[in-house]
Amino acid sequence: MTVIGTVGLPGSGKGEAAEVARERGIPVVTMGDVIRRECRDRGLDPAQHHGEIAQKLREENGPAAIAERSLPLIEAELDDAETVLVDGLRSGVELDAFRDRFGEEFVLVSIEAPFEVRRERLDERGRDDTDSESLEERDERELGFGMGEAMDRADVTIENTDSLARFRERITALLNEGPAAVER
Repeated sequence: MTVIGTVGLPGSGKGEAAEVARERGIPVVTMGDVIRRECRDRGLDPAQHHGEIAQKLREENGPAAIAERSLPLIEAELDDAETVLVDGLRSGVELDAFRDRFGEEFVLVSIEAPFEVRRERLDERGRDDTDSESLEERDERELGFGMGEAMDRADVTIENTDSLARFRERITALLNEGPAAVER
């Protein structure tokens, strides 16, 4: 059993890493889906209220709330799969929750790219959530959750500054061969 978590600022490549996993038949649990579901349960549009609800969930249920809601989803996937990718950790507290549950079977991968590269990628994607909140505000919010700590504590760091093909090759190597296949 292996659980691979990803952490990174918006536009760094977490979603692309998840897509590579899906293409290889590896289940993906997206922590943002927990937040989007909560938005809908509260009658709110996830595109406009994602950050607000993420903060409220943590205020109402503690800083590990989203990780704790993700654990049953991950465990359900592990019933039928040897590897699960968890898309989108946001803090050291969430990292601790996953390491407490999965121990050495949990690997955290920090996916990183410079601000301008991430901004260009998000502009090209035309993401809805960039309309209501600037990338600077999103970065500030994410870092406010403790993302920097989680990134610093990652087992593996992948700089996503090369071509898309090269990034996908590195993610494939990680999934096929484990963290040792990707230099820190």
